[in-house]
Amino acid sequence: MKKHYSEQLAGVRELVLRMGGLVEQMTRRVVQSLVQRNLNLLAEVRAMENQVNQLHIEIDEACLELIALRQPAAADLRFIAAAMKINTDMERIGDQAINITEHAESLLAVPPLKPLIDIPRMAEIAQEMLKASLDAFVNGDDEAAFETILRDDTVDQLKDQVFRELLTYMMADPSTIPRALDLILVSRNIERIADHATNICEDVIFMVKGKDVRHQGPLA
Repeated sequence: MKKHYSEQLAGVRELVLRMGGLVEQMTRRVVQSLVQRNLNLLAEVRAMENQVNQLHIEIDEACLELIALRQPAAADLRFIAAAMKINTDMERIGDQAINITEHAESLLAVPPLKPLIDIPRMAEIAQEMLKASLDAFVNGDDEAAFETILRDDTVDQLKDQVFRELLTYMMADPSTIPRALDLILVSRNIERIADHATNICEDVIFMVKGKDVRHQGPLA
């Protein structure tokens, strides 16, 4: 019985990692589609959304079954609670990737406004944060989770930089406004992906230390 219980916990971990891999791919490919101006990549992102939504349901059901039938305590209960919250954040990352897809479809239908530099850099950091947050979850590494949280400020700074630069385009030439607004919204979607990765790190800290740091910072 104990072995079966351990296998169920490992199964939840595996499902979380599978979903994490999918949302990482969605984020990477949607930004590649913008940089490479490749509509085919957008179709791949949309196709992955159904898999993410299915895993979202599957993970919650697996966690609820463990709680109902196994009545876990202490560390196991924190693990399951963290898995459920991380599951929600990953599903929302998938939603952000779909939002970027919609803006990308508009942007790829018209000539490029400018070379994309800061947006791909933002996306690279957000993807690294997501991967690091999931690694921290698997390894139970609260220190790595805290270090990852610190990277969120860089993403915020890049988003502000994108906004300032695109604002100058819009002020100089009103015809650029629709494209500039789409790019601004893409930067906000990427910022939200980094925010969700931060949430995952906060859940890892809770899982490892039993400490809720959402409104007080990891060092409080």
